[in-house]
Amino acid sequence: QVQLVESGGRLVQAGGSLRLSCVASGRTFSSYAMGWFRQAPGKEREFVAAIRWNGGRSYYADSVKGRFTVSRDNAKNTLYLHMNNLKPEDTAVYYCAADTAYSGSGYYVRDKYDYWGQGTQVTVSS
Repeated sequence: QVQLVESGGRLVQAGGSLRLSCVASGRTFSSYAMGWFRQAPGKEREFVAAIRWNGGRSYYADSVKGRFTVSRDNAKNTLYLHMNNLKPEDTAVYYCAADTAYSGSGYYVRDKYDYWGQGTQVTVSS
């Protein structure tokens, strides 16, 4: 079992920055990959970013590449999403997710992840 708790979401103006955090508990954090997804009202949940178990490689959706950075601190059991130059279209609930079953699916695939947090709201005003 893994528990994931996100935090850091809030209202921010366009062009601003935020850092989201996701604290994991229950299983050795350094043993599995992690991802960030987001869901805007009326839309499907979409991939944002992911990072390998050791932080050695990260992956991004085209829509956030160059603006967002995913990182992890395995000593603190924490995943981060650093978001810069935020746009109104980034408004969504952001979820972190864990791949503890070592799924062979691509990092952008929702079904790869078997544990999800409750989400944190990010609102970007224009």
